[in-house]
Amino acid sequence: MAVIKDRQVVSDNWRLLKSPAETSSITDGADVVVPAEFWSLHSESLLARSGKSGVWLDSHHDPATIAGDLPRLDLVAINFPQFTDGRGYSIARLLRERYGWRGELRAIGDVLRDQIFYLSRCGFNSFQLRDGEDAQSAVSALDDFSEGYQTSVERPQPLFRRRVDGSTLNS
Repeated sequence: MAVIKDRQVVSDNWRLLKSPAETSSITDGADVVVPAEFWSLHSESLLARSGKSGVWLDSHHDPATIAGDLPRLDLVAINFPQFTDGRGYSIARLLRERYGWRGELRAIGDVLRDQIFYLSRCGFNSFQLRDGEDAQSAVSALDDFSEGYQTSVERPQPLFRRRVDGSTLNS
């Protein structure tokens, strides 16, 4: 499966484990993303493997529960159970701005092309689109708008603060 990461379509080496039954098949060298509950119980054994470890949070999770583990993680994924559930946007901002996460932050679940511009403004740099969405054509969504008025993870100052002489913008 392909994902969008850092504005490029790349093959996905991560294995998303959704159920406890799947976690029994974790091999030593595999790069796995596990649910937050599984991570909290088995983080030491996951880190003892040679593969990379990631955690996925559902939209109802508090990112504070994994904040102390962020330096030990290679990826954090946030699940969007439906595209209308906006709680993941807030979780992303908290991870980036409050907890200082600088690693890969991936949107998973019911993620549409039309969302990725807004998701990137909240700090996502990786997107696993739902089935039926074309990742290659979705990359262009990151440039759907040339400017945003509001603050974002990418640009912490609002547009009116970036104005120089009333018409020119600073980057």
